[in-house]
Amino acid sequence: MSSSAGLRDVIAGTTSICTLDGLKGELFYGGIPIQELAENATFEEVAYLLWYGRLPKRDELNALQAELRSCAVIPEAVLSMMRSFPASAKPMDALRTVVSALGMWDPDADDNSAEANRRKAVRLTAQIPTIITAFNHLRNGREPIAPRADLSVAGNFLFTLTGQEPSNVATRTMDVALILHADHEFNASTFSARVTIATLSDMYSAITSAIGTLSGPLHGGANEAVFRMLEEVGTVDNVEPYVHGILGQKGGRVMGFGHAVYKTKDPRAFELQKMAKALAEESGNPHLYQISTKIEELMLREKNINPNVDFYSATVYHVLGIPTDLFTPVFAASRVTGWTAHVMEQLANNRIIRPRGEYVGPVDQHYVPIDER
Repeated sequence: MSSSAGLRDVIAGTTSICTLDGLKGELFYGGIPIQELAENATFEEVAYLLWYGRLPKRDELNALQAELRSCAVIPEAVLSMMRSFPASAKPMDALRTVVSALGMWDPDADDNSAEANRRKAVRLTAQIPTIITAFNHLRNGREPIAPRADLSVAGNFLFTLTGQEPSNVATRTMDVALILHADHEFNASTFSARVTIATLSDMYSAITSAIGTLSGPLHGGANEAVFRMLEEVGTVDNVEPYVHGILGQKGGRVMGFGHAVYKTKDPRAFELQKMAKALAEESGNPHLYQISTKIEELMLREKNINPNVDFYSATVYHVLGIPTDLFTPVFAASRVTGWTAHVMEQLANNRIIRPRGEYVGPVDQHYVPIDER
């Protein structure tokens, strides 16, 4: 029996949802290159693609958009529970708790049929953005803003966050960011969702597991760490001494660089970099983008390490006006489409996930009575 630390390069199952090529730096949803989806699709189209394995026809897309809008409001009982959260609560902790609680108000909660799980996937995709922005208002002593029936998922997130109708540029930027984060094969949070649902638990338990996994700084939490790093760097002139200082430390790590699978630049980083540049030019405040490109240049030259999806997403989210500690929850608002797709795929051909561990402890041990130890 062989082992692999972190299950690196171990094939743990089959999927038709998403695939990637780490050597070539390619990513596909349902066989479609991520670049084509980022340039042409909407987030709602991508959600349909992940759930059904194909792009929707116009009437199917219209129906999904209407269903998402109708489900975006949080149940009043859940909102009342959120009012009791301490203002100091971490957003990912709040999101994890609320998603778990939502299952108690969902009439389909214990129904694991394909159709019931599809309805739950829609509800979760519609409600998680509302949960995030509602929590942000409540912790700041404000009342949540209700989502509008005429906006997309991306548009409603920005509207309920700020109370102002977002520009077309901001909405499209948010839409593409959601597309880029929607799925990524058997990443840590997706795998935890599949492990949970494989026991025949329920959709809400699986997504709660995924949110808990995503919150770690080595997974979704990295984008928050990237922005804090950019703030600490401060200026382009400080990039080299700052990065050299980190790299000179034992175990020092520049956040937003390197990937468990990609050996070249993360294909999502290309798209996010383009958006970061466009937003920097539009806002007339290019310093974060300039710092970022300088860090990328230095890391490539000295370590031959490429940026991952977290690196430029931090700048994009900041320029859109999203508070730093909401970066990872926004990741969840996108990835829930992939998580729910994988939950449904796992249940369609289920077998409980139960790997073995390679034992490296002592052998030939025997019990010793307590008075003889």
